[in-house]
Amino acid sequence: MIGNKIISLAETASTNKYATELIKNNTAIEDGTIVLTHHQTAGRGTGDNHWESEKGKNLTLSIISFPTFLPIEKQFMMNKVVSLAVFDMVCILTKGKETEKIKWPNDIYAGNKKIAGILIENAIMGENFQYFISGIGININQEYFISNAPNPVSLKNITGEDHDLKECLSILCSCFENRYKELINSENKQLDDDYYTSLYRLNENASFIYNEQAIQARITGITAQGKLLLETNKRKVLECGFKEVEFVV
Repeated sequence: MIGNKIISLAETASTNKYATELIKNNTAIEDGTIVLTHHQTAGRGTGDNHWESEKGKNLTLSIISFPTFLPIEKQFMMNKVVSLAVFDMVCILTKGKETEKIKWPNDIYAGNKKIAGILIENAIMGENFQYFISGIGININQEYFISNAPNPVSLKNITGEDHDLKECLSILCSCFENRYKELINSENKQLDDDYYTSLYRLNENASFIYNEQAIQARITGITAQGKLLLETNKRKVLECGFKEVEFVV
C-alpha cells in the first residue's frame, strides 16, 4: 500500500503543499501515495521552523493517507503511526550505533541530536477525517548543517557510511505500512506501548520551559489527546499542549 505510487519531483517548495494541492484539485490519489523531492526549497517544521536539507542528500517526502475509519478524538494515533514508522526505520539503519528515541510529539532523536522531523497536516469533513499528509524529513547523507538548528545529525554522521536513498525509502515504506496496518487492525495498545517506551527522556529528571518558565520535571506519559504529562519536582502533574512546553536540550 505505502509507496505503490510515488510522485518524484526534482524540486518543489514543500511536498506537503504539493500533496495538499493534489487533493484540492480532486486528483485521484491512492492511499499511501508518496510525494518525494530531491530538493525542497521551503520545507517546514512545526510552527515557523525551517527544515534544512542539502539537495540530493536526504529523504524529503510526504505520505498521503486516508484513515477515514479513525475517530476524530483519536487523531493522535496517526501521529504515533508516523513517528514509530520513522523511528523503526532509523533504528534499522543505525544498527545500534546510537540510542534512538521519539522526542514528543514527533521528532526522532539519535542520542541528543535530531535526525528526523515530521509535520502532519489533516482535514476533517463532517465527523470524519478527509485525509492526513505526513511530511517527513530524514537526514541521510548530509554531513554539514549550516542553519541555526541546534542539534542536527545524519545517518552518515552516525555510521560513517553513505546510504542508498532508494533503499532507505523502501525501508521507510515497509515500516510505515506495518504501523499503519496496526492502526487499521485496531492494534492501538501496541502503538500506545511502543510510542510510550520510545519517548525521549521518559521518567528522567530534566529541564523544560513551561509557559515561559524554567522547570525541572519528568515525563510520565501521554494523554489520549496527545498531551505531554510532566510531573514536577514538587509532585505537581502538568498536562502540556505542544505550544506550552519546550525541551531544554
